[in-house]
Amino acid sequence: ELGDRLAAAFAAAGARAELMLVPAARMGETLRAACERARAGELDGVVVGGGDGSVNGAAAVLAGTDVPLGVLPLGTLNHFARDVGMPDEVEAAAALIARAAPRAVDVAEVNGHVFVNNSLLGAYPYMVADRERRRREHGLPKWPAMTLAFLRMLWRFPRRRLVLRFAGQSMPVRTPSLMVGVNEYAPANFAIPRQHGLDRGELWVLVARHHRPLAFAWFAFRTVFRGLDAARDFDLVKLTALEVQARSSRLPVACDGELLRLRLPLRYRIRPGELLVLAPAPPEM
Repeated sequence: ELGDRLAAAFAAAGARAELMLVPAARMGETLRAACERARAGELDGVVVGGGDGSVNGAAAVLAGTDVPLGVLPLGTLNHFARDVGMPDEVEAAAALIARAAPRAVDVAEVNGHVFVNNSLLGAYPYMVADRERRRREHGLPKWPAMTLAFLRMLWRFPRRRLVLRFAGQSMPVRTPSLMVGVNEYAPANFAIPRQHGLDRGELWVLVARHHRPLAFAWFAFRTVFRGLDAARDFDLVKLTALEVQARSSRLPVACDGELLRLRLPLRYRIRPGELLVLAPAPPEM
């Protein structure tokens, strides 16, 4: 049914689209094949339908190429699709992709892994790992499993001792959560909109200040329902490259919601304008 809707939407917009419904395990090879066809002139661009994890996989293939990416918001939260101005309805999104001109946005990477939204250390990767364990072992749906993982995280409350190195400086921190965002982030209402664009060439590094479980839980609640109070909740650093060191040899890291386990040190860098997207022109600031 979804395939029929999308085919009709692209046809109505005057675009000829080859639709492929593929399992997650084959997404990478399918994207690489489509990218090669686009670079050979057989396709004008590649469109991916899914959430931020699917966009992450597409960006890993297409960043640094001249192949534009279209995004259909078919996932749970769709942060990136909303940030680039895509409507929630798939028919409207398909029509917009069909007529949009490519625009360049930034991506970032950590130890060679590309991300388009953010990379998190600490509490969130801990919860993702616990959520996936509960889903695998007990068959729980995603959100109930995440709720239980959040409660367990508060009980265990992991805090990381990290050393942040940037621009010749060394900054030791102990924190339950560190986020590296691609440009400005301001979490609010289950979304994390980038208020001032996706092409500013910056990493925003936010180090959570809360060191007690209840204070962290209240911070999470306020962030979801009332928005981020950066001056109250975080230490903020804006930069273009960052190295993170810790006592462990590896750390769990979440990039666009996907869990990785990476060897230390973690080396982050911004890659300005390296991803072309088929999306509306950004509003004038």
